[in-house]
Amino acid sequence: MELSKLQQRICQELSDLEKSGLRRRLYPPTGIDLSSNDYLALSSHPFIKQRMAEAVLKSGCGATASRLLRGERTEFSQIEKLFATFKGTKSSLYFGSGYSANIGVLTSLLHADDLVFSDQFNHASLIDGLRLSSAKKVIFPHCNLKALKELLEKENCSGQKFLVTESLFSMDGDQAPLKEYAELCQATNTALIVDEAHAVGVYGKHGTGLIEATGTANSVFLSINPAGKALGVCGAFVAGPDWAIDYLIQFARPFIFSTAPPPSIAAALEASLSIITSEEKRRQQLLELAIYLRELLILSDIPILPGNSQIIPVILGDNGRATTVALALQQAGFDVRAIRPPTVPVGTSRLRISLNINLDQTALRQFTKTLKRIMD
Repeated sequence: MELSKLQQRICQELSDLEKSGLRRRLYPPTGIDLSSNDYLALSSHPFIKQRMAEAVLKSGCGATASRLLRGERTEFSQIEKLFATFKGTKSSLYFGSGYSANIGVLTSLLHADDLVFSDQFNHASLIDGLRLSSAKKVIFPHCNLKALKELLEKENCSGQKFLVTESLFSMDGDQAPLKEYAELCQATNTALIVDEAHAVGVYGKHGTGLIEATGTANSVFLSINPAGKALGVCGAFVAGPDWAIDYLIQFARPFIFSTAPPPSIAAALEASLSIITSEEKRRQQLLELAIYLRELLILSDIPILPGNSQIIPVILGDNGRATTVALALQQAGFDVRAIRPPTVPVGTSRLRISLNINLDQTALRQFTKTLKRIMD
């Protein structure tokens, strides 16, 4: 097979990325963690590691097949029941990743005569799920309640209306107005789907997320709850009514046609949930660190987006500058990564500062001082 033309095309596209400052490379973690989503530092918690290691010795390294074949284990059904109780829903279903969960939910539940409203800053997995679905899509301005209300009143369909949003947005670190969305969805018979990727484990009295914190559980149709961030493990739970979860088992292709995750993951998740529900101090510590760093950055005249979450975007604008500043921080011992288009809009390249409870005020003061020096 002659590959010269294909190679030329691909190399040209890679060259164009390089010239625009958008070519990405893989770097292993080094230095002080200011870029991961391990918010509660559970990925290395001794109890969780021990439970998972014991489970590997008992159940092996792999599930060997999809759950509809020989891959089903009692460990999966047990952790799904536990998570549903944690989330306050009738049922839940575990997927191998948050990406596959969003693809599975949106491609199976949204039909051709349906109409879905999606926040313009929704995660790529939500965007791709909507693209792959047959429903009509309406993109509304980020967290703009007035615009959404007008669109809901204006747009009609013969099927079901859906509203899809993140609760805490991964790149801007701001929160969707879930309470207002819930009221609007109730009034317009719109099914509300909420991705709690960066909120589950962090917010709410019991750490279940912003749905709990805003008191909107009775108005949410489904929530997607990735377990590779604050929960410190991997995969994702879709939580909701039992009839919807049963439907996903029958029709969600990423669930049906994927080999089941290792059974040992269930033991790690059970340990993680026990820590989250019993150690509220971890959540409090994380949000206190976020307040502290935001104050330091503002006092140092470093441009950040408003908010109060553990995700703090430092807006630099230019792709090259974002990459240069991130590299300088890494060389100074702080693991910060540049976020550039298409992950964020053109002209808003940034550093995405992501906090975890292994940090302390001393490290954050040193980081702010170093960032200020590099930017000046």
